[in-house]
Amino acid sequence: MKITRRKSLKLIGAGAGSLALIPHAGTADTPRGMMKAIPSSGEEIPVIGMGTWRTFNVGSDEVLRDRRAEVMKAFFENGGGMVDNSPMYGSAREVVGHALRKTGVPDTLFSAEKIWTEDGSKTRGQTAESADLWGVETFDLMQIHNLVAWRPHLETLREMKEEGKIRYIGITTSHGRRHEDVERIMRDEPLDFVQLTYNITHRKVEERLLPVAAEKGVAVIANRPYDGGDLIKSLKSRNTPLPEWASDIDCSTWAEFLLKFIVSHPAVTCAIPATSNVDHMRENMAARLGRMPDEETRKRMIRHIENL
Repeated sequence: MKITRRKSLKLIGAGAGSLALIPHAGTADTPRGMMKAIPSSGEEIPVIGMGTWRTFNVGSDEVLRDRRAEVMKAFFENGGGMVDNSPMYGSAREVVGHALRKTGVPDTLFSAEKIWTEDGSKTRGQTAESADLWGVETFDLMQIHNLVAWRPHLETLREMKEEGKIRYIGITTSHGRRHEDVERIMRDEPLDFVQLTYNITHRKVEERLLPVAAEKGVAVIANRPYDGGDLIKSLKSRNTPLPEWASDIDCSTWAEFLLKFIVSHPAVTCAIPATSNVDHMRENMAARLGRMPDEETRKRMIRHIENL
């Protein structure tokens, strides 16, 4: 469920009542770009989402909070959908809530949060806490962060989904950890989403996890698309030029090149790059537009990066 007119939800929290719930200017005219379906429902979402790890953990600094609101505004103005967050990310939940109140909320918002507590009895409590900090009544997607206490949390999340209090449920991992556990859970438990690390230099999930997700009808969110920022920073700092043939897939920046590689994989539903820079956000969102690489081009992209 979204804090949008379409879902009949509302902003809450201090001062929210005075804020107009108006989609950003230009949203209606934004090119649709590439969308992918969530296998369990058929609902389509934009293939480029927004992560908040590190970038939205700015505490109570009002200047930095307002800058993050500008980043979120650019995200929505350029066709953004999924915003991914976690209690593990410091003040990010509060900052997301500030940004949503500051900018207004378009109908494209797909709210994705996580449960992150060893106490398996606190699933509902932490969900309510996060909803209050975001300023929403509930979430589109609730994920169990890094499989922490996953059994009791998953049981409760399944109940909450049946009650209509959340729409989708999932699990997450990152940095290539616990792949065997993730595979077993995907095979044994009904899930809507799995979140994992996948980028052009870290492709281990292609061996088993992505095929299992495709087999079981589980949507895939790719985290760390720039390897925590190191990959794209390295390319930019060395002024590495794009290959001439990148124009064949409508890439003019490294952000587009790296993100199009990820979301062109048939099993990947959405990538969630994080940034604190408005211009970088616009580069990220351009990756949903234009031609996408086919399998042979994807192989060529890998070879090019490996040979740099």
